[in-house]
Amino acid sequence: MRAAAAWSAAVILLIAVGGLVVYALVALRAATVPMMVALLATSLLQPVMPWLLRRGLGRGAAAGLTCAVLVLAVTGVIALLVNSLVHSAPEIAPALVQAGDKLASWLGPAGEKLQYALQQSSGSGSSLINSLASGVLSGLGLVTQLLTGSVLALALVFFFLRDGHRTPEAVGRYLHGRAADTVVACGQQAFGAMAGFMRGTTLIALIDAVFITVGLLILGVPGAPGLGALVFMGAYIPFVGAFLSGTVAVLVALADGGLSKALWTLGVVLAVQAVEGNILQPVIQSRTVELHPATIMIAVVAGAGVAGIIGALLAVPVSAAGLGVITVLRGASGEGPPAEDGAAGEPPTPPQA
Repeated sequence: MRAAAAWSAAVILLIAVGGLVVYALVALRAATVPMMVALLATSLLQPVMPWLLRRGLGRGAAAGLTCAVLVLAVTGVIALLVNSLVHSAPEIAPALVQAGDKLASWLGPAGEKLQYALQQSSGSGSSLINSLASGVLSGLGLVTQLLTGSVLALALVFFFLRDGHRTPEAVGRYLHGRAADTVVACGQQAFGAMAGFMRGTTLIALIDAVFITVGLLILGVPGAPGLGALVFMGAYIPFVGAFLSGTVAVLVALADGGLSKALWTLGVVLAVQAVEGNILQPVIQSRTVELHPATIMIAVVAGAGVAGIIGALLAVPVSAAGLGVITVLRGASGEGPPAEDGAAGEPPTPPQA
């Protein structure tokens, strides 16, 4: 009974502390979300800094140049994606409606109910437009928040790139000895896990989008560039994003060319996903993100429930960083010489990252 009571108290305390931390992060999302985005961007851009420093640039100039290139790259990618989706939307939207009609006709009475529900939802489009029109001010407020968050994230990226090498020194000012070494090792391991996730996911998303777009163009599926853009964006949400973007591509092919084209499209999507899962991820990401697929799915769902699409995007890198911290702490607790007289209870020396 004492052991059960002790474990119960520990679990309740852990859940309470975790809940308070999550609540604080959500309540302060105007600052925490830009900081997380800045950390992910910094982990992606960090290898550029040594290359620029070897060419004679100072840390400030190198960080500023990297941020300028980042702004141009992000602006260009967003412009290409938006342009592709806008030009493909007139082809994708009617195809999805036709696919819904075909599925409804195949399902019989149940399909008639589904078709009726779709008609009712489409009939409410005017009310939706009116509500959107009446919410212009709130929309402007959202745009203002996005711009403010983007500026804050960009500024944080600059400071992280310029002053990130001073982190061990800054930690040493507040902590000393083994505690400082442990904190630095945990930070380096977490940062390395996020860097591995971002670089690997970006490269895999680009490869997936290119090959699926080529396959859709060969099959003659309408809106292939827009569907490829959806594949690229969805790749940053493991499992869920690939499933949704692949489903949209199959439905568009079903509406355009019937069951045979839909099956060919499904084959292309599954083939690319199989190559990604069996070859690309093991080779590109290697052992940087050692998360079980079940853990990734739970993290994505939990992140989406806590913070919506932003939470789903940040769930996996945050989980990978947490796993890196746990790995360092477990290694520190399992290493070190046996305690001598008078030294019992002192923590062992942590491994240097």
